[in-house]
Amino acid sequence: MIRVSTRQYATFSEREIAGCIKSQFHDRIVMQLAIIETGRPPEPLQNTWPDYPAMFRALLAPEIPELSTTTISLIAGDRLPDTHEQDAVLITGSPYGVYDSEPWIETLIKFIQVTAKSGTPQIGICFGHQILAKAFGADVGKSEKGWGIGRHVYDIIHRPDWMQNQPASQFALGVSHQDQVKSLAEHAIVFASSDFTPYAALHYPQHKAISFQGHPEFSAEFSCALYDIRRGTKLSDDQVRSAHQSLSAPVDNELVGRWIAQYLKTSLGR
Repeated sequence: MIRVSTRQYATFSEREIAGCIKSQFHDRIVMQLAIIETGRPPEPLQNTWPDYPAMFRALLAPEIPELSTTTISLIAGDRLPDTHEQDAVLITGSPYGVYDSEPWIETLIKFIQVTAKSGTPQIGICFGHQILAKAFGADVGKSEKGWGIGRHVYDIIHRPDWMQNQPASQFALGVSHQDQVKSLAEHAIVFASSDFTPYAALHYPQHKAISFQGHPEFSAEFSCALYDIRRGTKLSDDQVRSAHQSLSAPVDNELVGRWIAQYLKTSLGR
């Protein structure tokens, strides 16, 4: 497999990435991924850090060199694509909750349901994890445990076929959430769990979807910057200090990115 560096892709626009794909991988079938942008980094971080779609391109490009992405920004008023226009869909994190009254949230729920019926694979991260669960019939809301921040470790309790070659029994990700999936939708399979987040990663074989509560697209540095922004408003000094300390240990972003890539390839028969 030809590798393209994460750093290289992190600085490319979507058009430049598409150009690289056409020139370097002309003999490959391009994988078209629609990234549904449902949130952005807080304004004080936007000049320093890339947006969430760029973070996902950087995460997935090393594993899927034929990847081509299109960003659909619901928060900017973009129209959701036809389900047949893309090979797969990825839904980002968001400061909103699935229970909020933003009109695009209900529109996205209906889109998820239609996309599931079409057989197009879907990936959800954080808010994306929660809204997939909501769309498929689960209960989602604020957790009585409060904010989850810092490095969280999850036990792998089920191993789908697209994870069979990975020997890990646990994985760690940076997190930032106060909402959680509180019940299981019909036919949902929990494949990773923790005491804090029982439904940390979900597989929906009948709907062709997977999701993670944690953030494989967030570097430890970005997570810490995000917590710092929320210090004194949403988070206490002690919470932020503890979260920073926890992220001195490694996270498994590349591993989870590999799982997502393998899931997409398996689902699309690549």
